[in-house]
Amino acid sequence: MTVAAIVPAAGRGDRLGPGQPKALRTLGGVPMLVHAVRALSRARLVDLVVVAAPPDGVGEVKALLALHDIGAEVLVVAGGAERQDSVARALEALPPAVDVVLVHDAARPLAPSELVDAVAGAVLAGHIAVVPGVPMADTVKRIAPGEPRDGERGPRSELVTETVSRSDLRCIQTPQGFDRAVLAKAHAMADATLTDDAGLVERLGLPVVVVAGSAEAFKITRPIDLLLAEAVLLERRANGAL
Repeated sequence: MTVAAIVPAAGRGDRLGPGQPKALRTLGGVPMLVHAVRALSRARLVDLVVVAAPPDGVGEVKALLALHDIGAEVLVVAGGAERQDSVARALEALPPAVDVVLVHDAARPLAPSELVDAVAGAVLAGHIAVVPGVPMADTVKRIAPGEPRDGERGPRSELVTETVSRSDLRCIQTPQGFDRAVLAKAHAMADATLTDDAGLVERLGLPVVVVAGSAEAFKITRPIDLLLAEAVLLERRANGAL
């Protein structure tokens, strides 16, 4: 069976601050997108990587990836206005021979190749949708808006209504893996914009399996996340893992 990995990389990532689109920000002197594509291409089960680039930046992304040793076949297509649109466009560009599709965020550039293979392997073993997840570390509380008090300044206070048990909660990462036909159907029938592809499959009433995630597959969203990622890179270099 043939496995392809999709990387939606058309968004700007404004929470990371002004500048280039998030996927093109550098990490250890190398764009995050390149790190993410390398991790996918080095996985033993991935045959093809498809990058959904900003519509006005397809040529730039092709040139960027050509400068680096990727190690696998890479196809670059024009993405859409939303992440979901980018994944749908990349799906349409896949060769007919592809049976299994992984979807991976460029903002998780340090996801280990072993995690990629674990997700792909679970789909190849017969699961139609697989996501990596890690237990929640923080206490989680449900809140409701509080009533403003006379003379109160600053943000409105919030009231705790419930402390939620963490035992059956997981923080979900990428790559997420799918039977191609199932993912294509989920996108074709999508009636809402969701934050991950597994959510679209869930809306079809189909099962999604969780496998163990990785601490290094964290998402880079804020400037402080870049600092953590740089530290991980330094440790990998010191251990000869790059």
